Amino acid sequence: MKFGEHLISHVTPEWRTQYINYDDMKEMLTKVISHAPKDIGTLRQDRQPDGAEALAKYFANFDESFFHYCEGELQRVNTFFIEKLAEAQRKFAGLKGELKAYLAHKDASAPKDHYVSKIPWFADMVDKEARKKKRRYHRLHDLKLAFSEFYLSLIFLQNFRNLNFTGFRKILKKHDKLLGTKRGNKWRIEKIETAPFYTNTEIDVLISETENMVTYELEGGDRGKAMQRLRVPPLNEQATHSTFFLLGFFLGCFVVLICFVINRAALAGPPLEVYLAPAGTNVTPGYNIKFANTTSFDPTIMAPCHFWKDSLPSGTNDVCYINHMDWNVPVRLYRGPFLVICMVFLVALNVNGWRAAGVNHVLIFEIDPRNHLSQHEMMQLAACMGVIWAISLLLYFQVSDLAVENKSVASYWVPITMCCTMLLFFINPFPVLFYPARKWVLKTLGRIICAPFYPVGFPDFWLADQLMSLSTALLDLGYVICYYSFEVPWVTGGLQTNWGMCATNDNFTRPILSILPAWFRFAQCLRRYRDSGLPYPHLVNAGKYSTTFFVVGFSVFNKKPAPFALWITCMIINALYSLWWDLRMDWGFIDKHCRDIRLRKGSLTYSSVWYYYFAIAQNVVLRFLRTTLISPEQMHILSDEISKTVVAVCELFRRFVWNFFRLENEHLNNCEEFRAVRNITVGRRVDPRSLSTTTMLPGDIERPSQPPKPAERLVPRVRSTRWLM
Repeated sequence: MKFGEHLISHVTPEWRTQYINYDDMKEMLTKVISHAPKDIGTLRQDRQPDGAEALAKYFANFDESFFHYCEGELQRVNTFFIEKLAEAQRKFAGLKGELKAYLAHKDASAPKDHYVSKIPWFADMVDKEARKKKRRYHRLHDLKLAFSEFYLSLIFLQNFRNLNFTGFRKILKKHDKLLGTKRGNKWRIEKIETAPFYTNTEIDVLISETENMVTYELEGGDRGKAMQRLRVPPLNEQATHSTFFLLGFFLGCFVVLICFVINRAALAGPPLEVYLAPAGTNVTPGYNIKFANTTSFDPTIMAPCHFWKDSLPSGTNDVCYINHMDWNVPVRLYRGPFLVICMVFLVALNVNGWRAAGVNHVLIFEIDPRNHLSQHEMMQLAACMGVIWAISLLLYFQVSDLAVENKSVASYWVPITMCCTMLLFFINPFPVLFYPARKWVLKTLGRIICAPFYPVGFPDFWLADQLMSLSTALLDLGYVICYYSFEVPWVTGGLQTNWGMCATNDNFTRPILSILPAWFRFAQCLRRYRDSGLPYPHLVNAGKYSTTFFVVGFSVFNKKPAPFALWITCMIINALYSLWWDLRMDWGFIDKHCRDIRLRKGSLTYSSVWYYYFAIAQNVVLRFLRTTLISPEQMHILSDEISKTVVAVCELFRRFVWNFFRLENEHLNNCEEFRAVRNITVGRRVDPRSLSTTTMLPGDIERPSQPPKPAERLVPRVRSTRWLM
């Protein structure tokens, strides 16, 4: 691997602009050689007095500009290294003070960590001693975490020093080789080997002292355990062979099963034209219909008679069943898990794109860099869940056919078994099957639900935004609970009056479930306003989510002309409001000072500007797709469930694209502040309201990306054109 590629793959992403511009310097050398006279005789034919002297003068002029450029690069590297080293020394002094304070109050008879961790969560409410023990335990945990993050920052700084020194050494060696001189080696000895970033050994001392403190003070002298805690993850860690094998196995099984599902679905339900018919359309079936005068039936194979109401004989019961299942029931039962599986797979593709573009998603989500899911493991999880989903659907079709012939066989147990299996996997308390990732998701979901009562960080509102795109899955979850509570025979005994009650707006739980994701984000914005005291952007963002309340409220009464008009108006306002917020605030676009047409003022992370234009175009179209379809019952285009499924899948794709540019904006904010590790606070937390209005809270970037003025930068930046492509 060439050093230029090695440098790109090993830089700390948030410090990228402070490294040596190796590619630019290499390009300068290539150009001077390509533009130099190829033959001294050529200069003599052009009546030059001395060709060798002219060539030497040509190279001397280049050396003057080249070494001047190297001086600027060296100054930037030195300044940045000194600033980060001073910051590390201040941080180390603070951590040492926190550790001394902890050891001074540490009780020699205090129980071990594993004993304290087993104290029930409610014990500290009634037991003062238990409360003290838990506080000491959490303080010790915070200290260990703070030291591990600090150690990681030291390794990053050491890597910064080594990469820059190697870059200077190699480019100067290439200079001497191409120009046939030793001026580069002389300049390296005089300038580079005496530069503060190379001669300073404080970084090595800090690394050694940190290792010793963690070993002897926090881990009881167990150096192996201490180094395991301080372990620095590989910069380009590859997935294991077993991960690739399982990923390929589950993906292959899923593709085969999906083919069987499509083939089986074509034979399992009523004719396609019956299901695709708009709601309320009378369709006369061309197959056998049986009428039932009994109140006992299996809802999974029972179809409501509104399709054939005009063709029913007079005096017959309005309850009928056919020798095919009703499509609406399995769609509602299986659509929610399918959307969740799709979301997991799309997020895995997001992770792959972030890693390829150098967006540090691990830092942004505040995940442990030593233990987190890779994109391959996320794809493996999605494929495994997809296999379970497809097998369950095939089994549902098979059992439904048996239920037509044998009423003692019921198919309603198949979907609930699949849902319970996925739920048990997710909430499994044992430390197996991606336990750290599941714990992270559960804790984040808990903070989302309790949004008004806990501080909100970037992972909290990012995951809440994903829930906004899974609103259809949330409605389907409510339908599953209602369906198995009121419509299946084991509870109701098959009373026909309960048929279809869970899928109508008369069911009061559906509007509540519809506004839950918007309420979570609304409450988070209010909490952010309380913590920061800034009406803009937090109250303005809360106003955006409040429009969802009106959309859902008027949708309940959209059968009448006036509420229907208000509903459409609210949907348009919500779409316009959300579209502006996406482009201006979440992505940082539409900046009048930008280089590219109406994009971002700062640099673009992804390789082509057309990615950004495509993202804007698809966001506009898909934001208004829901408004365009409006309601199938009014437009008479598609059946209700088909249109909902189309809108839900399109919304997942819109969110998939949105994720790329939302994290890019956050990444650029981290780059502007050179934040490469998590900020772990030990001891008393700082009240956010005590901070100045110019201080950015952790994760608080719900504003356009606006780089500071040049005079306010930490060090002058010389941007490489490579990163502006």
